[in-house]
Amino acid sequence: MAAIEILGLEKTYMVGFWQKRPKRALQPLHLAVEEGEIFGFLGPNGAGKTTTLKLLMGLVFPTAGTARILGHEWTDPAIKAQIGFLPEQPYFYDYLTAHELLDYYGQLSGVPGKERKHKVEEVLQRVGLTDVKGVQLRKFSKGMLQRVGIAQAILHNPRVVFFDEPMSGLDPLGRREVRDLIEQLKHEGKTVFFSTHILPDAEALCDRVAIIHKGELRGVGAVADLTSTVQGKVEVIWHGTQIPASMKALGAECHVTGETVRAIVPEKQQDAAIDALRRERLRLIAITPLRTSLEAYFVEKLQHSQTTAGTRS
Repeated sequence: MAAIEILGLEKTYMVGFWQKRPKRALQPLHLAVEEGEIFGFLGPNGAGKTTTLKLLMGLVFPTAGTARILGHEWTDPAIKAQIGFLPEQPYFYDYLTAHELLDYYGQLSGVPGKERKHKVEEVLQRVGLTDVKGVQLRKFSKGMLQRVGIAQAILHNPRVVFFDEPMSGLDPLGRREVRDLIEQLKHEGKTVFFSTHILPDAEALCDRVAIIHKGELRGVGAVADLTSTVQGKVEVIWHGTQIPASMKALGAECHVTGETVRAIVPEKQQDAAIDALRRERLRLIAITPLRTSLEAYFVEKLQHSQTTAGTRS
């Protein structure tokens, strides 16, 4: 069953001061997200990601179109209890502690009083904030505030969770912690829909992704399928810092990193590259076919979008 069905949602704003003119922030969007999957909504800044999420949350109203969440109209008040949401830049009252904030959100989400204390303690532990639950939020770092935001989104045990740029502004350790938490949510059977422009995180996490640019959907697919195409080149890695002249003669792109050398060679030159290393008595570490990355697919879709726009103009 589709957890999220977006059926032609679009949004047009009026911009300007004296002479207002329409600006379409989101083209008619058709998209389905299956229950239990991690779905990445990718695009550069200003692509329409946040607009889409605000429409699904009911924070802004669409110009046209509709959507369904868990089989119900997205405007149905009953479905709100099954949704968790983390905005891109959450604002919390600075003088509340993490425990007080989550207790407040638990009341808003309808968590029964008898369960609320246990739920708050549980989510604080999940996001790694148990030790600072009594500290005022004004003393929290960006990463800690982000974890508080995630905690409030999952406190009431929703079936569908929406995250808007959940890794934005986090250091590598913070990003890893958020990725681990999203994977845990999937293991619990929840559907996770998150927007991001950090492609390595999407490639590591997502079952499927959609790419949006200038308000228009540019591509949808499973990450495994999008990154399965072999480029016709292989990466050869060997120990040492020596680059044989015969390797350069093969047209290899060589890079020395510490005590290893990485070389990109055409696949048809693979055997010749191995022979060159053998003659120089260099120890081969690995040979890996190069596959298309999610970043390459993303850039291709954006470049195609720009080319198409240029042709129309």
